[in-house]
Amino acid sequence: MGILQLRWERRDMSEALLTDVRFHRLLLTYDTDFARRARTGRCERCGGVLHSARYRRKPRGLPAGLGEEYRQRFSFCCAVRECRRRKTVTSLRFLGPKVYAAAIVVLVSALRHGAPLATRRRLQALVGASRRAITRWHRWWCETFENTPFWHGARGSFDTPVSTDALPASLLERFCGDPATQLFGVLRFLGPLTGGARMLAM
Repeated sequence: MGILQLRWERRDMSEALLTDVRFHRLLLTYDTDFARRARTGRCERCGGVLHSARYRRKPRGLPAGLGEEYRQRFSFCCAVRECRRRKTVTSLRFLGPKVYAAAIVVLVSALRHGAPLATRRRLQALVGASRRAITRWHRWWCETFENTPFWHGARGSFDTPVSTDALPASLLERFCGDPATQLFGVLRFLGPLTGGARMLAM
């Protein structure tokens, strides 16, 4: 039994992580910093100034108390009328166009590998994810993510190979620390996949 599987057996640990408002606010803090740094840059196409063009998202499964700001996706648009190219910022909160928050997609998907059935059902009910949605996430990890250029280039950065048959649980195991630190590490690792319009559909 792997390290991650052992941790799933600790009472209510997964549930506490997904309902921890402080953890989600930390993700927003990092996204805000990514946006600040992106704003100081220029349009990659024409060199024009970037104007804020954030848009609203409706991420599901999040705890109450995060506020409207959490639902804003940071994005910019070139100020040059003939260009108007959009630049969407790297995010730890959103994983592509998925309606569920990135932390939920990663953690609940990982539960398929070694978590007790009772834990899986409790977490599924907690975030309101249907069985069909979770099956779709699992298929994305196994079929789409595994074939992305990003993964082909990044998988070699781990000293111990990551089992593609157990994604994303096997990816979480490669990050040290408590479950919150592991999840945060994976979300940062996946950041390059979230910073543009070409994120593969999930």
